[in-house]
Amino acid sequence: MARDRESGLNSLGLSKAPSDTRVLVAMSGGVDSSVVAAMLAEEGYDVVGITLQLYDHGAALAKKGACCAGRDIHDARRVAETMGFPHYVLDYENAFREAVIDEFADSYLAGATPVPCIRCNERVKFRDLLETAKDLDADCMATGHYIQRMTGAGGPELHRAADPDRDQSYFLFSTTAEQLGYLRFPLGHLKSKAETRALAQKFGLPVADKPDSQDICFVPNGNYASVIEKLRPGAAEPGEIVHADGRMLGTHQGVIHYTIGQRRGLGIGGLDEPLYVVRLDVDNRRVVVGPKELLATRVVPVREINWLGDAPFDSRAEWPLSVKVRSTRPPREAVIRPISPTEAEVELLTAEEGVSPGQACVFYAPEGSRVLGGGWIWKGH
Repeated sequence: MARDRESGLNSLGLSKAPSDTRVLVAMSGGVDSSVVAAMLAEEGYDVVGITLQLYDHGAALAKKGACCAGRDIHDARRVAETMGFPHYVLDYENAFREAVIDEFADSYLAGATPVPCIRCNERVKFRDLLETAKDLDADCMATGHYIQRMTGAGGPELHRAADPDRDQSYFLFSTTAEQLGYLRFPLGHLKSKAETRALAQKFGLPVADKPDSQDICFVPNGNYASVIEKLRPGAAEPGEIVHADGRMLGTHQGVIHYTIGQRRGLGIGGLDEPLYVVRLDVDNRRVVVGPKELLATRVVPVREINWLGDAPFDSRAEWPLSVKVRSTRPPREAVIRPISPTEAEVELLTAEEGVSPGQACVFYAPEGSRVLGGGWIWKGH
């Protein structure tokens, strides 16, 4: 419904007729953002589609299954032609390299397990592109993310998507309250991806059957190490694989080939017990392995916190919340103790395995669907 007669607001929560409401839609070329653009165009909004070229799409044309490639730019353009709204491609290669790729490489080399998609949302899409939307006099910016924006007593709130299998709140925790005032997520209330594809069919979009992207857009086939070697030549220096008890077990061809919690492919066969990577000692080029119980973590230091609660973060000694320490895991009960407005110690009530520096720790209300922000896991002291 394009306009709520009783409230006087249109479907995007603005007190204008759709035809007088300009919406910038961030279009990746995938089915989700294409459906958002088509849906808003059908409702009569003044839609402007923008696709970001984030890295050399000449190299990416041969690669399937990731966003932001040349094929995706073409697909986004076809959707805009089908629905009759303008579409532009912006070259953000330099910004993307500086804000996302360089940090990804450096944090990986430091033994962390980074999540570049969060940094891309935070530093490129919801910062630079959002400013572009304002420059174009757009009233708001819409994306195809599966997350909900609801209006609460204190203003706009971030909530998990209605479909838990599609929920992308882990990747959007760093969205600020100010950005939330301007952003819209029209797919967040849908119950399944099948509904999205049905809408794409209804609008006759050329991407209706396009497969979902799985990889990080600049990491082909999920092979992080090969990307790091290209970005930082000489990064893969050999070293030792040692047991947590001090035994030397073998050698490796570079710490960058290992991640915390890894069990397969360690190259140290013939041992009776199953061993896991429990620590990466980058300075000494050592991969430290040990039994599974050494992976269990109860206390997690978190910094660069973005807080979306109504009361100031450091107004309490502790917050009993739920947290996610990996995108693929369900929220777990925790107590969060603020150290400053942007730093905290998170105590998990049940120990989690494989908590890794570089991952996000996202905060959720103990009841309901509200997302209260989050921060970045680091090594601590």
